[in-house]
Amino acid sequence: MPIDTYVHDELDAERAHLAASRQDLARMRQKVESLDSSDAGNWVSAEILDATLAQRLEQLADDPDVPLFFGRIDRAAGEPGAEPRIEHFHIGRRHVSDSAGDPMVVDWRAPVSVPFYRASRTEPMGLARRRRYGFSHGELTAFEDESLTDTGAGAAEEHSAILEAEIERPRVGPMRDIVATIQPEQDVLVRADLSQTIVVQGAPGTGKTAVGLHRAAYLLYAHRDQLTRRGVLIVGPNASFLRYIRDVLPALGEIEAKQATIAELVASHGALRADEPAPAATLKGDVRMAEVLRRAVWSHVGEPTETLVVPRGSRRWRVPAYEAREALEGLRGNDLRYAAGRALLPRTLAHRVLVQMERSGDSPDDRVHDAVARAKPVKDYAAALWPDLKPAKVLVRLLSDAAWLAEVADGVLTEAEQALLLWEKPPRSAGAARWSLADLVLLDEIADLLDRTPSVAHIVADEAQDLSAMMLRALGRRSTTGSLTILGDLAQATTPWASSSWADALAHLGKPDGHVEQLTRGFRVPADVIAYAARLLPHIAPDLEPPVAVRRARGDLTFTASSVVEALADVLERPGSVGLIVPDAALAAVRAELTAAGLAYAEIGMEADEETEFDAHLDLVPASLAKGLEFDHVVVSDPTAIVAGESDRSTGLRRLYVCLTRAVTSLVVRAELTEGGLPEELGGVPERVDAKVSA
Repeated sequence: MPIDTYVHDELDAERAHLAASRQDLARMRQKVESLDSSDAGNWVSAEILDATLAQRLEQLADDPDVPLFFGRIDRAAGEPGAEPRIEHFHIGRRHVSDSAGDPMVVDWRAPVSVPFYRASRTEPMGLARRRRYGFSHGELTAFEDESLTDTGAGAAEEHSAILEAEIERPRVGPMRDIVATIQPEQDVLVRADLSQTIVVQGAPGTGKTAVGLHRAAYLLYAHRDQLTRRGVLIVGPNASFLRYIRDVLPALGEIEAKQATIAELVASHGALRADEPAPAATLKGDVRMAEVLRRAVWSHVGEPTETLVVPRGSRRWRVPAYEAREALEGLRGNDLRYAAGRALLPRTLAHRVLVQMERSGDSPDDRVHDAVARAKPVKDYAAALWPDLKPAKVLVRLLSDAAWLAEVADGVLTEAEQALLLWEKPPRSAGAARWSLADLVLLDEIADLLDRTPSVAHIVADEAQDLSAMMLRALGRRSTTGSLTILGDLAQATTPWASSSWADALAHLGKPDGHVEQLTRGFRVPADVIAYAARLLPHIAPDLEPPVAVRRARGDLTFTASSVVEALADVLERPGSVGLIVPDAALAAVRAELTAAGLAYAEIGMEADEETEFDAHLDLVPASLAKGLEFDHVVVSDPTAIVAGESDRSTGLRRLYVCLTRAVTSLVVRAELTEGGLPEELGGVPERVDAKVSA
């Protein structure tokens, strides 16, 4: 058969399969729509059924611009000794079955799909062929086949043009899934066991964020009941980042994971109303604060000095101070939370009374025990020894009372550090306190000392290198009986309190046995761009392996001394998204410059732009919010000012490293191309790059 005829026939067959799959998906949706919650036994069951059906309908939504499948695997099947037959499985974002229940599309997370991502000619995993599809606006336009049975000496791994085209496809709007382009090393992490806590140390463009989100989707598929019951939490560095990734899980058919920033996790303890100098915030994020807070909370438990007297009928029962002390110490030795111990103390004291009753010949039962525990003398005695506490009142006192702080911080913090913690003007009450983010994290620690924080099944935390030890503890206590996927890059740490190593971070999370996996193959950042940014690595993260760009496209790297508007002129003519990254201090001036030039833009981080954020052709990005974002074309303005805008040079260089690695296709560095115009750590303009200098 002529090759053209074969291709034409195969395309027709695949398009027919796509059309049939869409019809079957519509039939599955109609079946769900036909179910009636009025048949439920009561209104509670009806509401639960309504919510379940609505969720299922959302999962079965069909976006005509998103292909139902992106690949196919062909594998040999049949009984041993019999003529083998070839089974075809189309791999897509969700399972679709025909009216007989046979699969039309297999969910990418199903075990049968694993070879699509991991098979190679050296290890075909039973596959004869792997097929990838090209689509345009939801229409199937091309396919390419990769034979996995040709293992001859001259055979080499084939380069996939469709795979490369998908990676190179212009980015417009929020982040999209990478389910069609997951690489073998990424797939291993995505499908890691639920019980495993893993850290993904990933250089820019290695897909660590996508790995984390796809891992969440995979775990929701593989452990649906457990994770739905106990919850999955996605934690990001800021609201803009969460809006950027918001569409990934729904595109994969998952709508059950909650998303939050660290600030939102601890927001129940008070309103975030104050910024804080870096030295104080850094100290409050130090793990030593956990011991200070533990001492502060438990210092409220008193020492019994008087006898407890409990009148009952004509008798007066006495619990001597030494027995009350034994009861109290017994509770403290049981590793109870403060509030749990406080609740048990009256019953523990009542038990001492019942022992005396039994010795005197009485036979008290549980009702007597309850009555004694509720008796006013017992409750008052217990409350005096073990008072009720509120996190806000504890922290206000700690940050206001120098003598008490010195007592509970003795041997933990120096006098200078204690002075740094104290408020210059203490609030009149806890309600009037102006809390910083570091304060709210301390309140969260105190709240957990009082009452155990509920644990979820799995947490995915991105940009985790920027979290303080106390923030990591806040995450860890929400996963005491679960696991975590920690995503980050130590080279991109831009906070004074950032982790120095992943081993330290895992210890703070309470998961010291977690695995650290490193991704170094970059699929997003072009080779010339990543090589230039990597010049900073010896100065900011000398122990990390430099990233390796695997894309054949080297990308455009340009240097210019022109104005912001002139630097944008060329890239705005190109397809795809454009990010203009500027020093935070220059935002007002750049806004005015863009407006004067009549350029439409959206500004990352502005609440008014939430609905259109990332949908604009041009986004104005403060350097402090660039982390985790990606654009087809990036203009980085005034690198020296970006470095100078941080509290120290090392942090500033890491911030610049982040900014330089946001580009997918081209990077324009706007700076004075004279001495001092670029940070010396960058070593000037690369020799193979022609700098475009504008007057």
